[in-house]
Amino acid sequence: MSDSAMLAQAAGKVIDWLGGQQAEMQALLQRIVDIDSGSRQEAGVTAVAEVLRARLEAAGIAVTLHAVPGYGVCLDAQVRGSGDGAPILLMGHMDTVFPAGTAARRPFRVEDGRAYGPGVADMKSGLVMNVFVAEALARFGGNGSPLRLFFSCDEEIGSSATRERIMDVARGARTVFNAEPGRVSGNLVTGRKGSMVVEFEVEGVAAHAGINHAQGASAIDALAQKILALHALTDAERGITTNVGCVKGGIVPNMVAPHAQAQLDVRFTADTDVDALYAQVRAIVEAESPPRTRGRITAMRRTQPMARTPDALLALYQRGAQRLGFAVEGEFTGGAADSGLTASVGTPTLCGTGPVGGHAHTEREYCELSTFVPRARALALAILELR
Repeated sequence: MSDSAMLAQAAGKVIDWLGGQQAEMQALLQRIVDIDSGSRQEAGVTAVAEVLRARLEAAGIAVTLHAVPGYGVCLDAQVRGSGDGAPILLMGHMDTVFPAGTAARRPFRVEDGRAYGPGVADMKSGLVMNVFVAEALARFGGNGSPLRLFFSCDEEIGSSATRERIMDVARGARTVFNAEPGRVSGNLVTGRKGSMVVEFEVEGVAAHAGINHAQGASAIDALAQKILALHALTDAERGITTNVGCVKGGIVPNMVAPHAQAQLDVRFTADTDVDALYAQVRAIVEAESPPRTRGRITAMRRTQPMARTPDALLALYQRGAQRLGFAVEGEFTGGAADSGLTASVGTPTLCGTGPVGGHAHTEREYCELSTFVPRARALALAILELR
């Protein structure tokens, strides 16, 4: 039998097997959605990893869990290929944005073909899809390159504890498919903004608001002025947005506030001079306005923008999707993800390969269950075509 015939036979078996896994996929999704695994919830993240490890190991796939103190674990799994060389990397993250107790308050449920629950789209459905694709290839083969799954544990808070490990894994990979949710349109993600979160505080001078008002210097006044200046850095044409999303300050209403603090979110494109942008932010924060107030940055974390997916990689996925009867395009999104890290080291990266979902990070978050099997099949075909 020729190589092409053997590949076609393996592809047929993979496609057929995945076609019968809808119920199993949903069952596994329910198990991990009903586990709280917010960022820094070590036990919950580890519990999700253990559930996924059990499924992979039952299929004969070697799994290693790497401890990340304070955050949980990273899951690292390997599926052999018929050849040697760099592996194809399937990425995901096991942490969510939701606090402990969320899963008990609103557990996994299905209504009108949509699954709901904390992290159901972002990105537990993508984890499940990757696991089933890996199992299909472990069962039936056909992949020339080895396959590697790497699921991290702190993506939702900027991957500070795992970014170096993720970049090292990506440097050794041939291609990356990151199973963040497919867009509501059904499209894939071929470019992302980077993000920068800046935490800062302002010190003022306390005074009685009625008796000694002029002797005070309000930290809240200073913070308000800084917020206006920071928001003025937004430049839609250049793809830059700034948003102070959290503020806190003061002690009581009749005291000129001696202290205030805030958190700033900045989004930017791969064309942005981020160091220059950060210098502008810092100058605003540290400006003494009004007099006798002082601002300082207390923390900063940054995610990389995702450089554009190579056209050839998008086209490869599109060919498989077309064979399966659906069409996808690539689109740019303002959301940041670990695909920015993998693209930053030069590894061709395609993101948003997970099942379609929407309203991430909210109580309305959902996953379109009907997209599970088609997206898994399309991913599998893309992997098989990478010879």
